[in-house]
Amino acid sequence: MATESVSASLPLRTAKHSTVHPLAPLTAQEIQTAASIIRSQWPANTDLHFKTITLEEPAKAEAVPYIEAEFHGDNLPNIDRRVFITYYLRKTNKFHEAIINLTQQTVERNVRLGPNFHAPGDGEEIIAIERIALEDPGVQAELAKMQLPEGAVVVVDPWIYGADGVNDDERMWQTFFYMRDPENAHEADSNHYALPLSISPVISSDERKVIRIDHLPTGKDNTISGPKPYQRKPANEYIPEAQQLRTDLKPLNVVQPEGASFYVSEQGTSRVVEWQKWSFRVGFNQREGMVLYNVRYDGRHVFYRLSLSDMNIPYADPRHPFHKKSAFDLGDAGAGIMANDLKLGCDCLGSIHYLSAVLNDDKGEPLEMPNVMCLHEQDGGIGWKHTNYRTGRAAVVRNRELVLQSIITVSNYEYILAFMFNQAGECTYEVRATGILSTQPIDEGIEVPWGTVVHPGVLATHHQHIFSLRVDPMIDGYHNRLVYDEALPMPRSDFNPHGTGYVVKETVVETSGGYDLDYDKNRIFKIQNVDVRNPINGKPVAYKIHAPPFQKMISDTESFNHKRAEFADRNIYAVKYHDDELFAGGKYTNQSRGGTGVRSWANRAEKIVDEDLVVFVQFGINHIPRIEDFPVMPCEIIKVSLKPVNFFDRNPAIDVPPSTQAFNKSTLLSETHQQGTVEGTVTREGVCCAAPAASAKL
Repeated sequence: MATESVSASLPLRTAKHSTVHPLAPLTAQEIQTAASIIRSQWPANTDLHFKTITLEEPAKAEAVPYIEAEFHGDNLPNIDRRVFITYYLRKTNKFHEAIINLTQQTVERNVRLGPNFHAPGDGEEIIAIERIALEDPGVQAELAKMQLPEGAVVVVDPWIYGADGVNDDERMWQTFFYMRDPENAHEADSNHYALPLSISPVISSDERKVIRIDHLPTGKDNTISGPKPYQRKPANEYIPEAQQLRTDLKPLNVVQPEGASFYVSEQGTSRVVEWQKWSFRVGFNQREGMVLYNVRYDGRHVFYRLSLSDMNIPYADPRHPFHKKSAFDLGDAGAGIMANDLKLGCDCLGSIHYLSAVLNDDKGEPLEMPNVMCLHEQDGGIGWKHTNYRTGRAAVVRNRELVLQSIITVSNYEYILAFMFNQAGECTYEVRATGILSTQPIDEGIEVPWGTVVHPGVLATHHQHIFSLRVDPMIDGYHNRLVYDEALPMPRSDFNPHGTGYVVKETVVETSGGYDLDYDKNRIFKIQNVDVRNPINGKPVAYKIHAPPFQKMISDTESFNHKRAEFADRNIYAVKYHDDELFAGGKYTNQSRGGTGVRSWANRAEKIVDEDLVVFVQFGINHIPRIEDFPVMPCEIIKVSLKPVNFFDRNPAIDVPPSTQAFNKSTLLSETHQQGTVEGTVTREGVCCAAPAASAKL
């Protein structure tokens, strides 16, 4: 059965100076101190609404000497601890950005931001918006026209307002209304997305009041018919109590009787993980959630910083107000603040180590975030195998993976986010998309080409999920280049008379810009260090990017969707490193106008050959809803892999111990066991990699 592992101390090199690590997330005390310093800048009793209180990461020019000194056990340079803060004067549009130097106890920056810069939502605000929408007399009057059943509970989903350039300079919320099934015995957990309503109040963030009530089109065009009397519709529940559950499923336990093979060193908010030659530092913040720093393999540099930088979910319904549904779940909400409290036996299986975090609430106080990351090992199938058919002997190795996982809930939707490392030197970022579709009402018997009817009277609109993974590499050093390989046919000639030959051509990407994959040419992007050569073939050491194909931003280039999601139109963006350029869609995505993200940085056309390079890798899905995606969606899995190319002198997993029955202890089930009894279980020892067979199998 599942067990919880006890973390062990890492055998780290001892540095010659003790201090708070400059890349460690803020402590609760640091959050309180930074908030107090900002309050001191204002008259007493000024009510500040804090949005973000997070680590202001040191400039890379400062951080690199520190992590190198740390690795080699040298004297550590002093780096001041800084805090990045955003806040409002509560119930106003006065939005501020500040940097606090905690070491010096000084304010280095405290400015009011200009028009069209808005903060994300937060828990206090979302709850307030729900209450304001429901209590408004005009909204109550519209609901009364619907003649909802007695005792019906109306549920509000607040959405960031989006942007279309029409009277939307001020920060607002668009709310969507649903109803819980009043006949459900577990009404509090009833799937209200199966019962959408046709009104959508708009609320001013500053005034905290309803300023408009939009009525939703429910037919094939823009016609608004207004609230209609409610007609009984069936529920469509996802909770297990509402299902006829399967009874033929037996337990599947992940057991590690000697514990896990990874080690975690924790000191305050500072965490370092070591596993199978991999080592990395784990950070966590309000917006990105998990961040990895100083990723090394067997002591060699691989990545300086890895994180999910941004995501955008534009919807396909062209009608008001749905045309503004274009969520940035990291910038508009936050992968950190929306992270789940993970549970043993539910979210993570096996021998689990949890990592918690501390963020901030709207009052500037520490907000404990327990178990927001789980660390565990899993079997990833066969890593490599070969059978000598002449002797019958097989050599086989299992592919064990280390998984660092976080799960976020953004209103109706869940994302399961994971960094995965294997024993062959590969790093993968995996997204599993699940949760409940964002739904809207549709008249009975109607179909539209921009969505799928998933339940009577319920439309799920087509939408895209476009992600941007930020890769700050240090492939055997900090000066890297981006190249791409293409497989091209050789022209027919006396040397190639049958037209079968082909070659691989390498092209160097010389300037910052956006670049695309070409699957017809097998175009593969690689991050190289030409100053370090493979000892066998003399080629530069590198890591290649394996990203799945996806349909890029469909909205046209003049649309607000395209202007705002600056990363969503290219597979790859490559830019020269600049401090404070972390987020592909820009620092502030809420009702943004564009012009502050990775497309704008790429347009500087800077030289990036053998420079400090940053690569943004885009991936995603075009989600055309199926009836099978409702009432809750089976996981859609998307992966980006970073794989070594000429980085090692042979398969780096060649030294992994072979897979044997003595080690794995698998069980052979007899026919009687498969029919439901537990008798007759037998084993076969070590057949897969036994000594050479007596006779060859030809």
